[in-house]
Amino acid sequence: MGDERMSIYRASRTIKRKDNSLYNALRSIYEDSVFVGEIAQLWPELPLLANLRSILQIMYVYVARICGYYIWLLESNSSDQHTEGTEPVCPDWDCSLHVPLWIPETEKAAIEDRLENWTKQMEASGADVASLALTLKKPLRPLWISQKTVIWLNEVPESDSWDFTPIILVSASSSSGNFQHRTTSEFSWNYIPGAGDDEESWARGLSPILFWNHAYDLVNLGPELCNQKVAGIVEKDRVHRAQRGQNAPQISVKLSQLSERTGQFSFEEPKVDIEILGTESKAESFNDECKIYWLGSTNLAVGSAQLAANASDIDCILNCDRESVSVSCDNPEAYLHLPIVNSKLDRFSLLRNLPSALDFAKMNLRRGKKLLVCCNNGEDISICVSLAIFSLLFTDEGFFDDGKSLGQTCITKSEMRRRLVFVCKFAIHARPSRGNLKQVFNFINGGSVNVNSSS
Repeated sequence: MGDERMSIYRASRTIKRKDNSLYNALRSIYEDSVFVGEIAQLWPELPLLANLRSILQIMYVYVARICGYYIWLLESNSSDQHTEGTEPVCPDWDCSLHVPLWIPETEKAAIEDRLENWTKQMEASGADVASLALTLKKPLRPLWISQKTVIWLNEVPESDSWDFTPIILVSASSSSGNFQHRTTSEFSWNYIPGAGDDEESWARGLSPILFWNHAYDLVNLGPELCNQKVAGIVEKDRVHRAQRGQNAPQISVKLSQLSERTGQFSFEEPKVDIEILGTESKAESFNDECKIYWLGSTNLAVGSAQLAANASDIDCILNCDRESVSVSCDNPEAYLHLPIVNSKLDRFSLLRNLPSALDFAKMNLRRGKKLLVCCNNGEDISICVSLAIFSLLFTDEGFFDDGKSLGQTCITKSEMRRRLVFVCKFAIHARPSRGNLKQVFNFINGGSVNVNSSS
């Protein structure tokens, strides 16, 4: 009897696991995407940008989750301050802090205390805010919309009728409570705010593109059949990719005793290697935007691995994807494959491979060769490898000096941020992860490689 009695602690964990079920997460994402889609349709002429931390789980066609309004707000205020100094014809621009009505005064005060320092950091980063300010004809003004916002459809103004440049900031998720119990005519479920975050902890190998290809089926199946359906979708996609010769190891999900009784997956089981699906699907979902980006006038370029085989005007390729690519080159020194994985799968994968990457880059850049650094999607690992190469072998202005200026420059976090801004100025789809950037910084300052050594 004593073994069968469930402690309060165990009961609370059981309830939490049930609330955090796969179906609850997917259904919450679906509901959020519907809301964002409705808002986007109110101003279809405005470009839609997103905080990419969870965009791929929220996005469907053009619908994307837009959050992170603090960052946008700080950037808009910084732009206003620059403009006030460079545009004497606009003396009344508002440089005060604006936050949504639902932000408490204590949080607003905390933001205000940090605002000046954040502005200085942005100015020191090398971002060309002044040029942006010169292009603005009207002051920037943020407008916040949440799921509680009341909008009268017959009173929605045209965006060009405003006397300011609007930045409409949409908080996709409902902000009331941690979990909200909701019911339909067939079943009940729990809404999870911000369910699209950290999908590697719950998605069970289901990539964003796979989810949206089967979204209606998954949502309509309900909680009882969702896990089984997802497992079938993931396995079918794995087999399809394996038949095409792609890297497709089988996903194994171990059910706990609780899972076997309730049909819910336990969150204590080992994490699934979701990169085999997630990152490849990201590249597929953005095929129209994939291209090779040259970093200014340097001989250094970044891009996705799928473009490397047919890339023109490239002398050598540094492939950081998990899979090798088929390239036609007579010189074996013109191609190097370093299978680097995301920091969430291996915290030191990038750090271990950066010495080899730097040696390969030095050898070819010294000869005046044009080097392409590529990874699965051209947005994270290749950006970080290029950042390391640029920081160690190039000057601030982008001139290759084989690392001679490194002894005169201390690569602090602020300096590395400036160089990252330079890279992202040209690689416009870059979104390097914090874990990989940390490895680059540790490598640059760890003395692992003597950049002036001969190859």
